[in-house]
Amino acid sequence: TACPHCFNALKNEYKDFGGNYEVYHHSQFLAKLVSDGKLKPSKTNTETVTFHDSCYLGRWNNVYEQPRAVIEATGANVVEMKLNHEQGMCCGAGGGRMWMEETIGKRVNVTRTEQALETGAKTIASSCPFCLTMLSDGVKTKDAVDQVKVLDIAELMDKATT
Repeated sequence: TACPHCFNALKNEYKDFGGNYEVYHHSQFLAKLVSDGKLKPSKTNTETVTFHDSCYLGRWNNVYEQPRAVIEATGANVVEMKLNHEQGMCCGAGGGRMWMEETIGKRVNVTRTEQALETGAKTIASSCPFCLTMLSDGVKTKDAVDQVKVLDIAELMDKATT
């Protein structure tokens, strides 16, 4: 799967309905291809990248190292946000805030984006399409579109191999 929400549902919840599947998230698949030598980056990304841990990939399924391994395989320098791994902060999409208009206080995706921007990274990476949308919206809100890219780890790998 390319979506942590789907990964979690297929891997953990479908068992209740008789679905017993071997499920991999694309970060796990890409990391395995790299470690097996089947995916070899030919270009080096020298940028600094910070990685946002998706709730359903990280805290729900304990997948933390494989996405970072994919980023590191591109040559990028990974810098961590203050809240990362088990302490990572939700961007709001897992809680459905993507479809809500928040009228009181600051949007949670903006708070998470600010944490990413504090690292000084030129790229904010994730491995969740919902998180990418939330973080992209946060970068727009912070008027940082010209300074910071928001990319999926697969996009980083694609740029390093083509």
